Amino acid sequence: MMLRLFCTIIFALSVHAGTGTVPAKPAKHLPLVLKMDSTRVTVRQLDSAAITAYRKMPEFQYNDDVETTPSWWIRFWHWFWGLFKPINFGKHDPGPFMRVLIYIIKYIFIAAGLAAIVLLVFKLAGIDMLHIFRRRSMQAEVPYSESLENIHEINFDAEIEKAIAQHNYRLAVRMLYLRCLKQLSDADLIKWQIDKTNSTYINELNNTEQRKVFKTLTLQFEYVWYGEFIIDAAVFKNINTLFQDFKKSIA
Repeated sequence: MMLRLFCTIIFALSVHAGTGTVPAKPAKHLPLVLKMDSTRVTVRQLDSAAITAYRKMPEFQYNDDVETTPSWWIRFWHWFWGLFKPINFGKHDPGPFMRVLIYIIKYIFIAAGLAAIVLLVFKLAGIDMLHIFRRRSMQAEVPYSESLENIHEINFDAEIEKAIAQHNYRLAVRMLYLRCLKQLSDADLIKWQIDKTNSTYINELNNTEQRKVFKTLTLQFEYVWYGEFIIDAAVFKNINTLFQDFKKSIA
């Protein structure tokens, strides 16, 4: 038992002695050597003329703070939509009654402005707003049905004189137009049929100038007859002159 213990101690001491560390030798420091850069450097100069030219080109303008003036159209819409913003009374509140009154006046001005714009648009389009709200004019008394009109069976001179005598200038214009169709048909410039439209007759004319003038006469007739607008003797005289001039171009 004692012998085994003694052997164990001897073995442990021998292992410990075998694993001991040996002090390391200090490392040798090599001297530092400074290496000089022998690369040749070519100095390049910038072309000042090229720089000036590039500076003037729009592609190289990087100013983000450039102020641009908006067009009048954009300024108008900014102003228009600004009208609908709530009124800021600030610290001075005029009271409930005055506040409501100011809002009413504001929107009255807005409505008046919109109405003025609408009237201007209709005026530029050639539409008479006064006639739209007037009572519809009386239908002209025609001694025959429009659907059964036969231009070869109407005494146009007598019908036109009768309409003028009755100051029925709308009917007189209609007779002028129907007589014009008869003149074109007699000259073999159109093929008249009772169920054809006015646009068809316009397209049948081969002469460009005649087609242009006849289209104008057709618009005059449709404006007066189907629009049911009241015309006076002076207006009828001008329209009659146009039809007479066109008759001379047919002959």
